[in-house]
Formats: sequence, structure tokens, C-alpha cells
Amino acid sequence: MGDPVPLRTPRLFLTVPGPDDVDAIFDACQDPLIQKYTTVPSPYTRDDAETFVGLVADWWDSGAEHVWAMRAGDELVGMVGLHRIKDGAAELGYWTAPAGRGQGYTTEAARAVVEFAFGPMRLERLEWHAVVGNTASARVAQKLGFQLEGTRRMGLAHHGAGGSHGRTDGWIAGLLSSDPRTESAWGL
Repeated sequence: MGDPVPLRTPRLFLTVPGPDDVDAIFDACQDPLIQKYTTVPSPYTRDDAETFVGLVADWWDSGAEHVWAMRAGDELVGMVGLHRIKDGAAELGYWTAPAGRGQGYTTEAARAVVEFAFGPMRLERLEWHAVVGNTASARVAQKLGFQLEGTRRMGLAHHGAGGSHGRTDGWIAGLLSSDPRTESAWGL
């Protein structure tokens, strides 16, 4: 359906993760915070990273999801993507490798993806979901202008280390194409 679209920011190059990224993805996904707050398998194996890279190519081809590797120079510093693209909406998701944290990379990359979603893709709504307590992810969403819509009790499935089963409470926020993209305060 669609060829992958690379995106550039002042400091980052966002491209589709490929076979050369498997080791970096595997290493990053050993991080306890990525395993706690995302849906990556736990434990995370090299086979999981290889499968992920193959799935990303399929998702781009079908138009179901668009995922980019965030690159600072030659270093893979995280992933950012639009998930469950359907009916003019998608979910924005991201994770950052430990070495890439605290430098504003995730906000910079996610801002480029938001602009792509509301620009060339012509989406009308983006959602952000996070495990309650994931304040680092919440700070990024706030900087992008997302409006907190509430807490969904037991609203997220398969999150957290060993999260192949079970549910957890989750925050949800939304951003409309017509919303200002200025920082919002949620009072969390």
C-alpha cells in the first residue's frame, strides 16, 4: 500500500528499521523500563527483534502501521510509530533506548511523526496510551499538545515485564488535527 517514508528533524533521521538494526533493537529491549512500559515480549530475544523488523516491513506495505527507527548519527536511539491506522485515526507510540534518554530525541521524533500524520496522511485524530505511572512518556505527549482524556481502569493488555497476560490501568490522551501543538499541562 505504501512505501516507507523517511523523516528528518534537526538532529535525527527516521527510517524503517532493517536487518542491520536487529542487534541494537535487541540490546535496547533488554532495558527494564522498556519491558515495564511497552508491549515488547519479556524476556526479549534476538528472534523477537528479527521478527519485529520483518513485521514493520509488512505493516508499511499493508498501511496498518508506520514505524520508524530514530537515529542520531549512526546510533539507533529508539522507535516511534503510528499504530492501528484506521478510519482517520492512529495511536502514537514510542520507546527510547537508555543511551538516548534525556536529550529530547523522543519529543523531536514524535513531533515529526505527528506532522506527517496530520499532513500527508491527513489523519484527524491521534491517541496516546501509557501505563499509569509512565511519566516520561506522558511528558512527551504533553509537549506535543495531547490532551489527557482520562484513566482507563485495566485498559491496557499485555504491558509490563512478563506482560504476555494480564491487564493494567492506562492513561489515554488525544490530539486532533485542529488542536494547537503547544505544550499542555495535565496535573499528573
